[in-house]
Amino acid sequence: MGQHHSDICVVGAGMAGLACAKRLAEAGLIIDIIDKGRGPGGRMAARRAEIGGEVVSFDHGAQYFTARDEDFRAAVKQWQTLGVVAPWDAAGDDAFVGIPGMNGPIRGMAQSLKVRWNTRAEALRREQGEWRVEAGEDVFTAKTVVVAIPAEQAHALLQQPAPGLAAVAAQARSAPCWAVMAAFAEPLGIENDMIRDADAAISWAARNSAKPARAGRECWVIHASPGRSRELLDHPKEEVGPLLLDDFFSQTGAECAAPIHLAVHRWLYAMAEPVAGEEARFDEGSSIGIAGDYLHSPRVEGAWLSGVALAEKVLAPAEQLVD
Repeated sequence: MGQHHSDICVVGAGMAGLACAKRLAEAGLIIDIIDKGRGPGGRMAARRAEIGGEVVSFDHGAQYFTARDEDFRAAVKQWQTLGVVAPWDAAGDDAFVGIPGMNGPIRGMAQSLKVRWNTRAEALRREQGEWRVEAGEDVFTAKTVVVAIPAEQAHALLQQPAPGLAAVAAQARSAPCWAVMAAFAEPLGIENDMIRDADAAISWAARNSAKPARAGRECWVIHASPGRSRELLDHPKEEVGPLLLDDFFSQTGAECAAPIHLAVHRWLYAMAEPVAGEEARFDEGSSIGIAGDYLHSPRVEGAWLSGVALAEKVLAPAEQLVD
């Protein structure tokens, strides 16, 4: 069993958790960051596949992000300098994608912050003024805990140790989404690289191979609408892929073509309906907080802003002592 001690343990290495951790680390605090995933991404994940001897990356979660807040725009500018994001004009003047996949900025931050992957927080306990985070064979102790995972997961983890924060997370409602990753031997004859229709069975589709720095000749990511995803929620993947491809071809009017690669992923918590109130919550008495897009807005920018806001709340008591 591994024993780890730090100033702050961050549970969740998505955009909110890493934005929070980066700000706290810059303040000189020692941080442990754990995530149940196999690697960087969360809902900004990229799925790699070998197709015809070529390694192709599919953005099967978030497709792009916008940058409107001044502080977030400054962060995005730094990411551009590092070569981990690039503008994607097809989605708008203020739209960006990660390089070489959507998880580009997540991967960059995670490397500098030394995230521990494949580490799932199973229980939180408050003991002698510190938090004990039990994660399989590892135990993390810290004065402060930050929980930056989807609302439904945060609620389950926090019910006993922090019922007030669990109640906040319980107010969030997330829509599911089936995502299809498909590659074709020839172009499909669809003029636009991006298709969006909130009222249709396929609410979003994008020619992934048309994004900056992407490989592959004709690769598409197709997202089912929340309603269609709920209809197929418990269907096996091998059934869902062909059904959604049929929806896609019917909706676009493109001639049906057999894919040379087909993969499907089910996002149970794809897009959260934000909870009213503060963009991050921190219980100063117990030194535990929550961050995530469900507290701000269901966007990459919303997750980043929530994470930074929580970091400032964590740092505020120490700064008050200095003053």
